[in-house]
Amino acid sequence: MRRYKHLADIQRVMWEPEHVRNIGIVAHVDHGKTTLTDSLVAASGIISFDLAGEQLFTDFLEIEQQRGITVQTAAVSLSHTHEGHDYLINLLDTPGHVDFSGDVTRALRAIDGVVVVVDAVEEVMPQTETVLHQALHERARPVLFINKVDRLIDELKLTPDGMQMRFAKLITKFNELIRRYAPPDIANEWQVTVEDGSVAFGSAKEKWALSVPQMRDKKISFKDIINAYQAGTQAELAKRSPLCEVVLDMVIRHLPNPKEAQAKRVPIIWDGDVESELGKSMLSCDPEGKICMVITDIIVDEQAGVISTGRIFSGTLEKGKEVRLVGAGKEARVQQVGVYMGPDRVMVDRVPAGNIAAIIGMKEARVGGTLIESGVEGKGFEELRYISEPVVTVAVEPKNFQELPRLVNVLKRISREDPNVHIKINEETGEYLVSGMGEVHLEIVEYKLKEAKLEVKTSEPIVVYRETVTSKIGPIEGKSPNRHNRFLISVEPLEPGVIEAIKEGKVSKKQEKKERAKVLRELGWETRLAKNVADIRGSNILVDASKGVQYLREVEDYVIEAFKEVVEEGPMMREPMHGLKVFVNDASLHEDSVHRGPAQIVPAVRRPIQAAILLANPAVLEPLLKLEVRVPQEFMGGATKVIQGRRGRILTMESEGDLAIIKASLPVANSFGLSAEMRSETEGRAIWATEFERFAQLPRELQEQVIRDARKRKGLKLEVPKPEDFMEK
Repeated sequence: MRRYKHLADIQRVMWEPEHVRNIGIVAHVDHGKTTLTDSLVAASGIISFDLAGEQLFTDFLEIEQQRGITVQTAAVSLSHTHEGHDYLINLLDTPGHVDFSGDVTRALRAIDGVVVVVDAVEEVMPQTETVLHQALHERARPVLFINKVDRLIDELKLTPDGMQMRFAKLITKFNELIRRYAPPDIANEWQVTVEDGSVAFGSAKEKWALSVPQMRDKKISFKDIINAYQAGTQAELAKRSPLCEVVLDMVIRHLPNPKEAQAKRVPIIWDGDVESELGKSMLSCDPEGKICMVITDIIVDEQAGVISTGRIFSGTLEKGKEVRLVGAGKEARVQQVGVYMGPDRVMVDRVPAGNIAAIIGMKEARVGGTLIESGVEGKGFEELRYISEPVVTVAVEPKNFQELPRLVNVLKRISREDPNVHIKINEETGEYLVSGMGEVHLEIVEYKLKEAKLEVKTSEPIVVYRETVTSKIGPIEGKSPNRHNRFLISVEPLEPGVIEAIKEGKVSKKQEKKERAKVLRELGWETRLAKNVADIRGSNILVDASKGVQYLREVEDYVIEAFKEVVEEGPMMREPMHGLKVFVNDASLHEDSVHRGPAQIVPAVRRPIQAAILLANPAVLEPLLKLEVRVPQEFMGGATKVIQGRRGRILTMESEGDLAIIKASLPVANSFGLSAEMRSETEGRAIWATEFERFAQLPRELQEQVIRDARKRKGLKLEVPKPEDFMEK
């Protein structure tokens, strides 16, 4: 291990793809990712070795330091010497809190491998499973670091045999998850084992680590570790087997370099033709090829402007290059190029394929977007698929009304930096509605508003519901205001298998028509309907089931607009629709285009869809959280009381030594204030975690009140409209 003396070293090694690794540190919240990153950063000489584990270098935002959690992915480039070669490790430290899982999704697109950190006492927690699932979907290879081994010695007083048994059980569970979530072609190949060194264990806080190859080389046993703790000589252990050496050796041996990774990842995550010139250049990670880069993070800096961070898959990024933003269809010029050293961006002249870099000053860039060199044809990367969606909303307004334009600008900036923050204006009340993944996510938004010196008033958290239908109805006739155009519309629930296929990206709007039709046929759709999908919005599908209607193709955009308006705001409570299938069964359109403009067609389609929904036994869906609680057996009653008192449903209860593990399903509406109550009922002895699970039907007895509350809050009449309100008299 040696320190980089100056930037020239980084610039030299980044041109040797075999000696580059793009990795992320991922874990459940509080399992020690950022502390581990500190030790790795210290080894490169960027921070003092003595401060490693306490400085939390990559938690450079003030809010992260106050709360002790990572809320934003941080990038840093490290050096490591292994078997006589210098290596460049581009490392992303990602958040562990479930509310920031969108940040993890974005980071994974840029990297080829992950170090999954697991607390030796808490073991595999729900968010560990989630981040591993996300990594495997993005084809980022995992290795395992079992952290906080000092707790097994100090708190659990385990013997060497006891420690080995615990590790074996944890590794078995980890490998089971790889088998469950990895595509079949890599599920066995990517298993981690103690013997080959793809598993390491240690203490990030105490700065030591071990792997079996290291134990053999340095002749260290589990007994030596326990003896070191009993004798208080952990510092000697850290010198004898330093954490950074063990973990970075594991990264270099077991995680792929950009050339190896791109050959396997590009055909999976890129929608373009791998046989094209650009495709071949990406497969081989060619710095001489045309530029292709995916943007995974955006920060709007007051001084520097828009800073876009991403992975270069092909070509060499340099100042002055002209690029095209795929999707936006806009041309832009690269103004400056940089690499990251934690909070510092260091300007460089050029960065080649296979590295993570920052572009300064590209206003048009979007998270998840693809940049391709101007004049080159090529598709963008597949859309980022988030495992959760915003389920909690707050209404925000400035204390000083004159600050409203600035509030709007800052909210737009925040939602641009974090696409999981959704901003919407309530037309009736004029409030700005900010939706996020959970309470903590929205607290961070509020913090960013205060940081921008905006004083705001926020409402209590509001749950985001969904509307759906439970039966089939139609056709219902809709007429245009001028009576010259008619549509026959029917609706029915979308099949669960199709909803799942949309969620997994197997069915999408961007897909080739033939490919999408094939998947839908396999899911039971008849051929004609499978071919005629007109639009997909969220988990809702519009299908053209008509035959030979004249001029329908010319008004298709207006029909889609009407569908969009309804699925964004359902008729019962103006909440988004979920699992709705809409058919245009037939239409009769005026021959003169003057009489079939948007003002005629949109209401002629929107109103019968709304009427049909209200006739098709509509229901309200509420978001549910998956809850896992680990608590000593004597406090199990307190934990179950909290869950059941909040409309929670206990799914399983298991024992593990003196611990009870409770898995439950909990409505988001009843999750606010869970922390305080759980701590009180279990005397602070419970460890728990939540993550978004799914939308499920709200009990009928609660539905009427929820609808009334939502309509009142949105300034609507309290009574739900009747189907006939939308039907022709």
